[in-house]
Amino acid sequence: MMKLNPENTRNLALAVLETEAASVAALTKRIDAAFLSACQFILDCRGRVVVLGMGKSGHIGGKLAATLASTGTPAFFVHPGEASHGDLGMITREDAVIALSNSGETDEILTILPLIRRLGVPLIALTGNPGSRLAREASVHIDISVEREACPLGLAPTSSTTATLAMGDALAIAVLDARGFTADDFARSHPGGRLGRRLLIHVADIMRTDQAIPRIHAEALLRDALLEISRKGLGMVIIGTEEGRVQGIFTDGDLRRALDRGLDIHHLTIGEVMTPGGLTARPDWLAVEALEMMENHHINALPVVDDDARLVGAINMHDLLHAGVA
Repeated sequence: MMKLNPENTRNLALAVLETEAASVAALTKRIDAAFLSACQFILDCRGRVVVLGMGKSGHIGGKLAATLASTGTPAFFVHPGEASHGDLGMITREDAVIALSNSGETDEILTILPLIRRLGVPLIALTGNPGSRLAREASVHIDISVEREACPLGLAPTSSTTATLAMGDALAIAVLDARGFTADDFARSHPGGRLGRRLLIHVADIMRTDQAIPRIHAEALLRDALLEISRKGLGMVIIGTEEGRVQGIFTDGDLRRALDRGLDIHHLTIGEVMTPGGLTARPDWLAVEALEMMENHHINALPVVDDDARLVGAINMHDLLHAGVA
């Protein structure tokens, strides 16, 4: 069994990081007129951005297409080898093409260049060889060349793919800003993600309503209020008027304090021990706003009232956790 040399391994790993970091840092000088032209082509595209790349560049291309699509620019990846066998029909005259090739001489991409030219779509090339055929025939070329690969053999694409990935991110984020893409837009394209849930889910979407609301009138006995807390499982009961307005709230914590004071829970009315008034949420709040109120005030549940201050729901920390907001 092969044995690891810790010192050599550590030094090599550090060398890889330093080499790749230097390759990315060198790209800052290439945010130039060509880069701005590429951004404008993407911004002006009325169709979709089609990303091409073979091998490791293909993997980076798939990530670039996904990043563009998630930041407001419709995009998808097409394998160049498949493009010449029918998939090129996915490209329309309304689209723009981004081609990734470190050498700039990838046969599968060069084969379809005449077809791309015939469509008359903008071709943005990211290559490590400004003198390559792909660079020469592109509408705009961005130089992503690196001084050397991080691989000690100089063979495995490492620094070159990292540089391509970083420049692709720079394009996507620059266009995001120019497009005026916001956090809300991002959330709408990521409804299943944590950010999407935090920016899209409102209190009304997850609050308890109707018979699920733990409520009781002020004249009810404390013991009846405790049964209501137990039945509804929110850790609180809301005390309200016949008109539906909130008079107060009684929680598990209030019960512990009442017991510490030696109060007779069998004969007291809930109105005598409730916390008058109290904090409330609104149905149109983002759920994360209710979460922030609970965290700031160290509470676990809130009544929800409408514009007329009438009780319409209730929400607790468990509801927020279940919805993936907390």
